[in-house]
Amino acid sequence: MMPKACFADTAFLIARLNPRDNHHQKARALTAELKGSRLITSEMIFTELLDAFAESGSHVREAACQLVKSLRGANSRTHIVEQTGELFQKALQKYQNFSDKEWGLTDCASFVIMEENAITHALTTDHHFEQAGFIALMKEQ
Repeated sequence: MMPKACFADTAFLIARLNPRDNHHQKARALTAELKGSRLITSEMIFTELLDAFAESGSHVREAACQLVKSLRGANSRTHIVEQTGELFQKALQKYQNFSDKEWGLTDCASFVIMEENAITHALTTDHHFEQAGFIALMKEQ
């Protein structure tokens, strides 16, 4: 049974957009399975997504922009958490507190968002989410 809410990480959005990504089929399948679930992501995730396709040519860049616009659209079931000074400070504190981990600042912000919204499942392949105590739905079994 799928959770009521999932966090959409950069790895999921990249896989969803890129048919050559090793996890593309899994991302498509999860998108279909999660029709009734609420997706939550952040502007920081969008930054990573757009940065990932920055050197991929205008066609791919446009596709990435369209994905972001559709997720931000009025008819989207995705909630976008804005990058605020407060979120930055909380993420920075987590980044500092877990200096023994290799978590990036965007990961730390994602963990803060998940904790504050009681989300346990992430659409990601990133093992850092598992290190932080979350369930990574795209991990290979």
